[in-house]
Amino acid sequence: MASGRRIGSTTVRAWAIVLCCLSIGASANAAEQLRVGSKRFTESYVLGEILRQAAESSGDARVELKSGLGNTGIVYAALRSGEIDIYPEYTGTIAREILKDDTVTTLPEMNARLRALGLAVDVPLGFDNTYALAVRNEDARRLGLEKVSDLARHPNLRYGVSNEFLGRSDGWPGLAKTYVLAQARPRGLDHGLALDALRDGEIDVTDIYSTDAKIEKLGLRVLVDDLHYFPAYDAVLLFRADLPARMPRAWAALQALRGRIDAATMTHLNAEAELANKPFDRVASAWLAGSKGTSAAAQAPSASRSFIGQLFGPDFLRLTAEHVGLVAGSLAAAILLGIPLGIWAAFSARAARPILGIVGIVQTVPALALLAFLIPVFHRIGALPTLVALFLYALLPIVRNTCSGLANIAPGLRESSHGLGLPTFARLRLIDLPLAAPSILAGIKTSAVINVGNATMAAFVGAGGYGERIATGLALNDNVTLLAGAIPAALLALAVDAAFSLAERRYRLEP
Repeated sequence: MASGRRIGSTTVRAWAIVLCCLSIGASANAAEQLRVGSKRFTESYVLGEILRQAAESSGDARVELKSGLGNTGIVYAALRSGEIDIYPEYTGTIAREILKDDTVTTLPEMNARLRALGLAVDVPLGFDNTYALAVRNEDARRLGLEKVSDLARHPNLRYGVSNEFLGRSDGWPGLAKTYVLAQARPRGLDHGLALDALRDGEIDVTDIYSTDAKIEKLGLRVLVDDLHYFPAYDAVLLFRADLPARMPRAWAALQALRGRIDAATMTHLNAEAELANKPFDRVASAWLAGSKGTSAAAQAPSASRSFIGQLFGPDFLRLTAEHVGLVAGSLAAAILLGIPLGIWAAFSARAARPILGIVGIVQTVPALALLAFLIPVFHRIGALPTLVALFLYALLPIVRNTCSGLANIAPGLRESSHGLGLPTFARLRLIDLPLAAPSILAGIKTSAVINVGNATMAAFVGAGGYGERIATGLALNDNVTLLAGAIPAALLALAVDAAFSLAERRYRLEP
């Protein structure tokens, strides 16, 4: 017996040691994950892939890439909250948009200010991608446009600029003041769409990046910033300050990128992705392997690319699972809260007005504005703020239909239920809710269909779904990729609508 107890005790200790090792190993693996972010334009997509692959080659970390997160505010919020560890940024943006001080121009000065935020900047990549204004070559020749200051002589020009540029402190407001362009009323457009609008003659002036691959292809004239409004936008890495110590080998691999990408190389890589329609990971891996390709390949579209191949690409199942998960999760939460709120509103005239008013107001808030509010509230990007936003959008149809369904029950039926002497909750469960069920189900269906469409916004904060393809297609002005995201989202909405319609018909046929 003593021997048995010793064996049992030894076994327990052995299992304890194994479990302890496993937990330590799991903690180590979790700590060794490096999360790379990128903004939502071609160059940032490419640089994000370069960072991912360079860090992976070190074997020091499991690397997750959260690409196309959105504008500076969203990506910076993700960095501050720890949702990502590093992303490619530009010195001018750090100074003006993050530090709010355009007198800070050197990396040591920036690091002195970023230290208090737990962040750091390093590894100049070797090129300056400054903002600029561009016009069509024929307009430049006809109107004598060479410098930005020349624009003031032509008040009838139509301006269309990227949405981020329209609101940035180093964007349109300061530019218009510096160059006395107060008469101009720019339209806010997606960057890729603005370039096509300029090409097609719908606008006359737009903002552009100096390494943009489409400058030569579209026949654009980049105007000289003769008053030196734009600061230097040297490409650098902005990261959490503890990253070099946490992952020294991965950091060494990233340090090896210092000065290796000049402006011509970056323009070429942008062209490979945007004009030749090559996937960002292939563009990055080819460059890291030392393959530059040819200029002809950069200009020619990929012959093997097809819509079906893009639609059912390797990311299809992942995107579908993410999209369905966001819709189902938010809808379930909305049902759990929306139906009780609808019941409360139906039986309390005092509560009805504020309940319906609040859930109605949420519907008036633009989706991206709501997300921009929720990100700092939760101090994170990704699925959580997206689920909360979708949940809030789903409430109104459920609450309203529950309330109206209960309110429209015939008085005679309600009086009969009173005559049965049933308690309030039993009467609600056995009579009122079954009678109101068709209306409630219709509200749930409306919320579900609305959320399938609204869930595409998840991609703008790194939560995935079909919107990831839509965002990439917009950034690249790539209709194939855009449709490969939009069509599955539309089909999913139709499928959800059909499923709920079938459920409604079957419910009505039940005795």
